Amino acid sequence: MVPLATAQAQETASATQQAATPAGTNRSFSGSDLFGLVGATDPQISPDGSRVAYVRMTADVMTDKEVPTIWLVDLASGRQTPLVAGKGSHRSPRWSPDGRRLAYVSSDGEGAAQLYVMWVDTDRSVKVTGLPDSPGSLAWSPDGRSIAYTMRVPGEGLKLGEAPEKPEGAKWADELEVIDRVAYRADGGGYAKPGFDHVFVVPAEGGAPRQVTFGDYDDAGPLSWSPDGARIVFSGNRRPEWQREANNSEVYAVDVASGAVTALTSRQGPDGEAMVSPDGKHVAYLGFDDVNRSYENTELYVMNADGTGVRPLTAGLDRSIETVRWVGNSQLYVSYDDHGKKRVARVGLDGSVRLVADGLTGGSHYDRPYTGGEFSVSNGGKVAYTAGGTDAPADVYVEGRRLTNLNANWKSAKALAPVRKLPVTAPDGRAIDAWLVTPPGLQPGQRVPLILEIHGGPNSAYGPAFSTDNQLYAAHGYAVLYTNPRGSTSYGEEFANLIDRAYPGTDYDDLMAAVDAAIADGVADPNNLFVTGGSGGGVLTAWIVGKTDRFKAAASQKPVINWISEALTMDATTFTSRYWFDKKPWEDPMSYWSRSPLSLVGNVKTPTLVVVGSEDYRTPVSESEQYYAALQIKGVPTALVKVPGASHGGLTARPSQSAAKAAAILAWFDRYRVK
Repeated sequence: MVPLATAQAQETASATQQAATPAGTNRSFSGSDLFGLVGATDPQISPDGSRVAYVRMTADVMTDKEVPTIWLVDLASGRQTPLVAGKGSHRSPRWSPDGRRLAYVSSDGEGAAQLYVMWVDTDRSVKVTGLPDSPGSLAWSPDGRSIAYTMRVPGEGLKLGEAPEKPEGAKWADELEVIDRVAYRADGGGYAKPGFDHVFVVPAEGGAPRQVTFGDYDDAGPLSWSPDGARIVFSGNRRPEWQREANNSEVYAVDVASGAVTALTSRQGPDGEAMVSPDGKHVAYLGFDDVNRSYENTELYVMNADGTGVRPLTAGLDRSIETVRWVGNSQLYVSYDDHGKKRVARVGLDGSVRLVADGLTGGSHYDRPYTGGEFSVSNGGKVAYTAGGTDAPADVYVEGRRLTNLNANWKSAKALAPVRKLPVTAPDGRAIDAWLVTPPGLQPGQRVPLILEIHGGPNSAYGPAFSTDNQLYAAHGYAVLYTNPRGSTSYGEEFANLIDRAYPGTDYDDLMAAVDAAIADGVADPNNLFVTGGSGGGVLTAWIVGKTDRFKAAASQKPVINWISEALTMDATTFTSRYWFDKKPWEDPMSYWSRSPLSLVGNVKTPTLVVVGSEDYRTPVSESEQYYAALQIKGVPTALVKVPGASHGGLTARPSQSAAKAAAILAWFDRYRVK
């Protein structure tokens, strides 16, 4: 961490350098532009609604990493001030109840990130912790004297036997690794180390932290204090079968003084995100009844502080709730996706829903146009949020007023690809949302090659948001079509579950209808069609080339190729066989095989590139390698691209790799593009 004056100098120098860069003659969006992008995330409005602290995401061209810094915006003047910047990572700003201090998590890039507190008006910070691991889920006590957080507590793993005694000075092989957890590795986190996440409390001015929860369970945030500071509400799974019931968390309350833990919920299904009302009488939380379907709407519930009197508040909304915050004792603010856009609404205890903000987008990891965005709310109900469009990452807004314009400089030197909505009707008459990205300067009546870009999930959604992949494809002369076929979220529970136990399936028909619509629109060249997608989109890409030869080339990114092998090697060990199939792989192997793209490889003639991160534990590397091997055996033109060090969720986390991955796909398509 560096002090304010140094941070201001660094930021000013960076801005001056950018401003001095000539636009040149090439206005096309390029891979190097990924290092110039800036996005706003985690906007935290002060309790009185006068200021917003937020995390600004930039890319360091020398380290090839995203660098988060903390900034402050004054609403009255619009003045922006860097609060915490410099080497390392600076995240999670959280206001004290009186609005005078800001807790945050900061590291110098070498050791574990630590908890700091800043007196905002004096720019003075104190390091509160010296922990072996990074704290998370920060929560101030109501009196401002303490901060609760979660942190991993190391443990002892299973021991089986022992090696002979090693002679002094000998260099032996590493010790054996003994694994006994059901879910023993996590995408982006690697192989699990022994230990569990628990709740801690530390004095806000520094001092020895105190562990509050214990046991062989993982406890999770967000954390929420009772008004008297006596209890902290959190979520976790403390059932005896927690390892095999990963989707069965509950809301708990822990007595801060004694450590006694009380379960406030008890149903089958995930309950969490709990927040205590300001008067301490109620707890709002999110969850659903788990009946092993592939998708369920997450509902908003409220209950008495002791867990009684549970009642749903958003059952009539038919959308999945993501975040909940109290304002006063009778109003809740929530976010949810609707038709590819994130919204914020105010929900009354009577179940009334009133929209207060729309068009939220995310400010980090913008390779593809997924829905996203975050919000916070002041004591008086003033909402700060991140929002943007298809031309840049997110900025900070408060009640419709734009407070930042982080990408104005580089945008002025670029010709960006326009994006418009494309009407699509599926074969069964359903309306399918789709967007068409066209190359800058496209002339009326001009047809160009088309890339069908398919989202992952499959229960997720695209929207009118910025996408570096789409901009790079369009700058190279391709139109890009992206859609929300059946199975996508933000259109209600029934639409999402049209692919329950039937994926991939009729979502294929929606995608083909979208391609036909792009051709009918006059933009797509029917003789120059290409297809790509990641994760669930990678599955559908491989499925498509096994069903049709209409595409000149394909790029299947981080796909599942064989549902049996995926079910037994993915990080969420029990997920696939429980939520996407009715039986275990050995009980009904043909159900798994009939929905595996590998079963169609005998039909494939389309030249197909396979792309995967070398540390992908969600759709493991072995899935991509199986498909590559099968295509090679069959004699279909193929190549395997592995992104070093990349996980499933972090395939494009490094700007250089994100740009290089898009360039590799374009080079593959160019090989088969009809000139």
